[in-house]
Amino acid sequence: MASFPDCVNENDLDKAKFIGELLVPVAPFDQKSGREAWTVAFAPNGSYFAWSQGHRIVRLIPWTKCLRSFSVSGGEEGTNPTSPRHLSCQSSDGSLAIPLADEPREHTIDCGDIVWGLAFGSSVPEKQSRCVNIEWHRFKFGQDQLLLATGLNNGRIKIWDVYSGKLLLNLMDHTDVVRDLTFAPDGSLMLVSASRDKTLRVWDLKDDGNMVKVLRGHQNWVYCSSFSPDSSILCSVGAGKAVFLWNMEKYTLIRKLEGHHNDVVSCDFSPDGALLATASYDTRVIVWDHHKATILLELGHLFPPPSPIFAGGANDRWVRSVSFCPDGRHIASITDDRFVRFWSIEERAPQAIASLSNGLCCAFSAEGSVLAAGTRDGSVHFWECPGSIANLQHMCRMAIRRVLTTQQVEALAIPTPLQDYLTYRVI
Repeated sequence: MASFPDCVNENDLDKAKFIGELLVPVAPFDQKSGREAWTVAFAPNGSYFAWSQGHRIVRLIPWTKCLRSFSVSGGEEGTNPTSPRHLSCQSSDGSLAIPLADEPREHTIDCGDIVWGLAFGSSVPEKQSRCVNIEWHRFKFGQDQLLLATGLNNGRIKIWDVYSGKLLLNLMDHTDVVRDLTFAPDGSLMLVSASRDKTLRVWDLKDDGNMVKVLRGHQNWVYCSSFSPDSSILCSVGAGKAVFLWNMEKYTLIRKLEGHHNDVVSCDFSPDGALLATASYDTRVIVWDHHKATILLELGHLFPPPSPIFAGGANDRWVRSVSFCPDGRHIASITDDRFVRFWSIEERAPQAIASLSNGLCCAFSAEGSVLAAGTRDGSVHFWECPGSIANLQHMCRMAIRRVLTTQQVEALAIPTPLQDYLTYRVI
């Protein structure tokens, strides 16, 4: 068994440029469970980076500070832990250094329990709460509001003000671990939580965090959820082979996507909403046309491809996380074979790779130039995304697909080759 097909020589693949890492304190109990970085997240406006560094702690660091720290020794090997390229997080008050004037402050947040899920949410005042019967609210969020939601081991969700580090809300309804959190990208501050209690719950933070709906349908743990860019569709995956798609206007199940042979653990929409990437323990990432429930691309991590029976069991190629780059052309995956892979949607082999032991999660920065990956020891590693200039055709395709579904594109009176290109049948 191999990590790459016979036609691909691992030594010939480009190596992603490593730019830095965030380290965690060394403590006597570090060998025990609870230190994992289960989730990493970038603020949608690019101002902050957050990660769960284990032992109940979430770090909030201004992203510009991270980049400055990494660039100081960008030409060095970076093997010395005291090098500026390694940003150590030893302090308990969140003030590793005096911030520059008007620079966002760094925060260390003790959430009181193991943190499994993180999500940033920003407010757009014009997007009103769906609750129209309540005229008075405890919280009124301004346009510059930035929130952080943390999902905990005890089933609670805590909402924090990012700029002050203060606790705003404590949401309690789940009966088991809150594994993942995601905000609607439309600024409505609608929050969806995925839990081991087999449910997804929808919360309206503009209505003081009241729960709007419980989405039921998963028969086992729910691992991950993701909103489409227009916030109309929610994808959820969990301990099962099916991918669930929900209508978030009616809170109803649209359909299930069938194609994986093992638990599906991660999902992410493309920035134009046309594609959906899902990662599974079956060693594959599948790229779907979710409008038509068809598979457009399979990205394998084990060769020759395993049989469904083998893929449905334990193997050392479990895909842990998948993330779509904001450029709409690249995908990153984290796998148990100690590789980070950067894929182009135009190819079936990785465009670049990087070494990473015990990787658990990944996320692209807001502008798409950097990938962050969290590990079992609580640290975070950063790489540059393989650079390429998007052609005008792809940019036009993304602009069109942001407003048209596959069915709407197919109804256009245009030549078949152009139709195939716009629907990603021809990448």
